[in-house]
Amino acid sequence: MTKSEKLLVFPSELENISRVEKLIDEISSSHNLSSEIYGKISVAIIEAVNNAILHGNQLDINKKVKIEYNIDDESISFIVGDEGKGFDFSNIPDPTLPENLEKTHGRGIFLMNHLADDIEFAKNGAIVEMKFIFG
Repeated sequence: MTKSEKLLVFPSELENISRVEKLIDEISSSHNLSSEIYGKISVAIIEAVNNAILHGNQLDINKKVKIEYNIDDESISFIVGDEGKGFDFSNIPDPTLPENLEKTHGRGIFLMNHLADDIEFAKNGAIVEMKFIFG
């Protein structure tokens, strides 16, 4: 397998999540990803995009969400960025604590942290990079 890089940019509308799902499906097919890796990528990247649209860009269709991905023989990395101010990614409430169990929000970052093999935030949280290792 050779290394490939791609870029997808779209307005901050929830309907565009279907474009992200299609991208993940295409990557999975063309690179023959296992169902386990596909599932991890799908949930984590869709969470990141949903957060970028809703929280980062606050559904402002004039603001863009950008997804880049790089794939090689050992791993795939995604960078999801928005045009928002960012957030304090070091101070996210644990959704597994009893006081947070019934809250309807606050699980996305927790899921991303557990599904990705490596996760890093940049630009005050407006950019997240997640890496998934094959095998």
